[in-house]
Amino acid sequence: MFNRFVMALALVVFSSWAGAQGKELPDFTDLVEKQGPAVVNISTTQIIRQNRTPQQLPFDEDDPAFDLFKRFMPHPPMPGVPREFKNESLGSGFIVSGDGLIMTNAHVVDGATEVLVRLTDKREFKAKVLGSDKRTDVALLKIEASGLPVVRIGDPNRLKVGEWVIAIGSPFGFDASVTAGIVSAKGRSLPQEHYVPFIQTDVAINPGNSGGPLFNMKGEVVGINSQIYSRSGGYQGIAFAIPIDVAMEIQAQLKTAGRVSRGRIGVVIQEVTKDLADSFGLQRVQGALVTTVEKGGPADKAGIEAGDIILKLDGRAVNQSSDLPRFVGNTKPGSKAVMQVWRKGSITDVAVVVGEMPEDQKLAGRGSRHGKSPDAAAAANKMGLVLAEPSADQKRQLGISHGLVVEDVRNGTARTDLRPGDIILALISKGVPVEVKSVDQFNGLIAKFDKTSTITLLVKRGDAQTFITIKGVGDK
Repeated sequence: MFNRFVMALALVVFSSWAGAQGKELPDFTDLVEKQGPAVVNISTTQIIRQNRTPQQLPFDEDDPAFDLFKRFMPHPPMPGVPREFKNESLGSGFIVSGDGLIMTNAHVVDGATEVLVRLTDKREFKAKVLGSDKRTDVALLKIEASGLPVVRIGDPNRLKVGEWVIAIGSPFGFDASVTAGIVSAKGRSLPQEHYVPFIQTDVAINPGNSGGPLFNMKGEVVGINSQIYSRSGGYQGIAFAIPIDVAMEIQAQLKTAGRVSRGRIGVVIQEVTKDLADSFGLQRVQGALVTTVEKGGPADKAGIEAGDIILKLDGRAVNQSSDLPRFVGNTKPGSKAVMQVWRKGSITDVAVVVGEMPEDQKLAGRGSRHGKSPDAAAAANKMGLVLAEPSADQKRQLGISHGLVVEDVRNGTARTDLRPGDIILALISKGVPVEVKSVDQFNGLIAKFDKTSTITLLVKRGDAQTFITIKGVGDK
């Protein structure tokens, strides 16, 4: 009897717990009903012109199949005659002002000759692109209307990982589709995306969702759905949204000027790894390591050097290298900024006058090939490197005043990412760069390290410079 009572009591407790858990599940109906009308469908048309050449049949004229294929193949146009066709695509957006300002992704309207906006009440408007910014993938549109429903803007900085969020958009053209998920991570950096600390979610995002809003449970827009990580082209559980505070800063500039003005200081940077932090004497992994300083640029004029590690910009901590481009980009060109820099084992402040980034500037390294120097070392050193001292003509062509060319990388005791054609410019010793000027000098420097040591080299590869750490230097 007692056991039955205990079991009944346990069932009651479990049922109460399960009911309480069920009440915590989110209900999106009110949010969608109130905010859905401010989400729009965007369709674009792009006229593509190309020259066509005559089609080639897979048979010679004396082949019996030639006449058969020629009869059923369409007649090719005349050589060089332009052919036009329309390319249509779909996206999403949301209304930010009652007089018809709409935000979406730049890639949704890129190259479009016509942009059509459709509201949830089925009204359609031709839209004007007031401006777009490819670096952040934000665009601002305008339609001639009034009294439109608008979204409420939230604060993405208050978002917590694990928090519920929803997306409303037009995946594959299915208008006003609602998908839900949680915030998976914040502040994500993506390759070639230096100006956006993305919000990662597991909300289902597919082609057509681009440019649509990401809502928190308060019904506030916290992001613009921008891209997905996928091996198939469809949703695979990882989606990225542009934080709305970043997007609103961009739309303000697009609204007033039609373009975005960004700061620049003229440096190339790389991430600080644990090995690099140890090499430069940093107690913790932080900052942006300067590999190249543009000659005559703002950083060069301020005295920034390759090997400096920028820790702060105007008091804002650079926790990872991707923070710096965003901080600098958001700094008004012409203004003075103070950088806290780790240099040769100590912290120093450097004031720099921020320049303006050209709209079409691209940071891209180009590879280069180097012929063997007649002075190439006959044997590899204890790191397995065959090094050569470049001639005066080679130095002039390479744009260097010193350094050693890596001729070959053999099976030495060191594990290295060096490649033939790399140029070793300096070796970091106790946090201080030592310029490399001869093979004997370099071999003498590495002779001081044993096989458990890790060293750092400043290397020129193509048009770029980078720091490379090498483990297992010698055989002592």
